[in-house]
Amino acid sequence: MKTKASLWIFVLLFVLACQLPGLRAPATPTPTPQIAPTRVIEILPTVTPACISPEPTQADIDRALDYAGALFKSDEWERSYTVMESRVGVTWLNNSLGAVAYLEALIFSCGYEEPDIDAYFSTETWDVIFENYDSYEIISECRTDNGLRLYEVDATNIGFEYDIRYWARNDTDNRVITMMMTFPVGTEDLLDDYATRLFPPLPDCD
Repeated sequence: MKTKASLWIFVLLFVLACQLPGLRAPATPTPTPQIAPTRVIEILPTVTPACISPEPTQADIDRALDYAGALFKSDEWERSYTVMESRVGVTWLNNSLGAVAYLEALIFSCGYEEPDIDAYFSTETWDVIFENYDSYEIISECRTDNGLRLYEVDATNIGFEYDIRYWARNDTDNRVITMMMTFPVGTEDLLDDYATRLFPPLPDCD
């Protein structure tokens, strides 16, 4: 019972952290996949003729809420979401499993190109995402030819080990969708199943 209670506390802290301003993981359980960032990671603008407002529109909110479809609709998953400048964040928390999925619709007001996404996912950004973990290591990175990339991460926190997969997908000229799934080590089959159902072209980097 003490182990279960401790894990629940870690997950709760993670989720609360993810809802703070700045880049979190997303949603991951901090234990989790969300983290308590202490600063905002700025989305770098590119040179374009016009920029849009960084405030999310209803279309951005709807896109974030609907992106995963029915994947996390079961009673085991509890959904919450936040709307902030330049992003909409959606968290699905599974207390019984000790897993978290966190999606963000990131708004690049002045558009973006692949180099901007590369710059966004810098070492500084990853350090913010995982600052509530004891350690993390990006073990693999892969991408498709149509704007979908995946980072595979091993992370630990207070004795718990996590398998994390973090996707980023070009969604519109001004919006990027990211999804971070954080599952305890030992539940890889479940993680594979969710990953394959949501991102069939790139469920893993193998």
